[in-house]
Amino acid sequence: MDTIWPESLPRAKGAKYTLVADTIRKAIENKTLEVGAKLPPVRELAYRLRITPGTVARAYTILTDEGLLLAEVGRGTFVAPPKSPILDDVWSRQLHLLEEKNENHVSLFSPRLADVGQVALIRECLQKVAKADPWLFLNYPTRDAYKPMRQVVAEWLSDLPLGALTHDDIVLTHGGQNGLCLVFQTILQGAKPVVLVEDLSYAGFRRAGELMRAEVIGIRMDKWGVDPDAMDHVLRQTPAQAVCVSPEVQNPTGLHTPLERRKEIVEVARRHNVQIVEDDCYRMGEAREPSFRALAPERGWHVSSISKILTPALRIGFAIAPRERSADLRRSAEYGYFGLAQPLAELTRLLLSDPRTREVASDVRKRMGEYVRVAVNVLGGFDLNWAPDVPFLWLNLPAGWRSAAFSRAAEREGIQLRSADEFALRDGRAPNAVRIAVNGHVSLNRFENAMVRLRTLLDNPPEQISV
Repeated sequence: MDTIWPESLPRAKGAKYTLVADTIRKAIENKTLEVGAKLPPVRELAYRLRITPGTVARAYTILTDEGLLLAEVGRGTFVAPPKSPILDDVWSRQLHLLEEKNENHVSLFSPRLADVGQVALIRECLQKVAKADPWLFLNYPTRDAYKPMRQVVAEWLSDLPLGALTHDDIVLTHGGQNGLCLVFQTILQGAKPVVLVEDLSYAGFRRAGELMRAEVIGIRMDKWGVDPDAMDHVLRQTPAQAVCVSPEVQNPTGLHTPLERRKEIVEVARRHNVQIVEDDCYRMGEAREPSFRALAPERGWHVSSISKILTPALRIGFAIAPRERSADLRRSAEYGYFGLAQPLAELTRLLLSDPRTREVASDVRKRMGEYVRVAVNVLGGFDLNWAPDVPFLWLNLPAGWRSAAFSRAAEREGIQLRSADEFALRDGRAPNAVRIAVNGHVSLNRFENAMVRLRTLLDNPPEQISV
């Protein structure tokens, strides 16, 4: 490493951080720096080159974002292994186009998982799929053919409190949103069914309901989730067929519904004969309470996926019906799309049966937790709802800020986040709050810089009087 550096940076046009980044980039290209080589700590290199630590840190961040370097918390910065040119092109042109054009741009719209080994594992599984029996690529999917996949998924979900569960109860879906649509297709009947959702809720509930021509009605929430009295009041006025909830990790607020509140919701649902649809897609850690399927086995439906724990790219999800409705849910899937493509189902079996996958999922959770801690360290002085294993934070804005105005101000700073308005029903009221999703595709330094810029905005609300 020492051989690539002069005693000081040469006099040349351009910013010093660019010269540092170019020097490292050339050393990687000509193999002077090999894969796995450790770079000097920021302060050490800054002292050697007689420049500021911030200049070196900026150069490291640029190369980390380019994928040439890999920063590991507590260990240092290393030369990263090369990426596939094809995937690099997709990555840069689609997911990171704005972020690569402008280093100040950071998207916090939706959670983006850090790669801690799942990409290599998926590639390995794909190679095995490619060498599978040719009949895998020539036949329609069948329920019998999918039994090994469902058995693996049942084992994958075995540590969740879902009540009695066998492989026959599991329907493989194209991600969580497809699972919700499938459940609605199975539950909802009549020309104008009614679905209840939390006042602030995942927009996918509303979209799925609209596809089924359902009227979607909001229920008042408190700090524990759906208010049972409000739910009872709405059901006395409207004969709804389903209520949608996210009790483990409520999206967007991040709140958790405790056991006693869940029991109260079940009691109201039984009183009015309403089905309970539980969206469990945002939970990354262990479930803290029994699911509604366990608490109300005759009316609890469960939807989850691997999107927030491994990758959203594969679109692999799971829908589970109450035991007596399992056949109905299977028919909805078979009539709708026959089932997952057989190569994708085989990939699911290989991936979820590999013992390394649970380790990778754990590492994903830990890595995302590092980003959450960075955000809390910077924004912790504000009204913030967060958890280390939840890939977003809910920020109630201080006096002087409206959510729409804050979102626009953040976007002017290059930071995209979601206003509370985006989670409210069209005729509902939203608080002055925003959801900040974790973006594991950018370096921790770059993410922290975005949090600092948000804090600066929060500390300086606009002083405007409109008439």
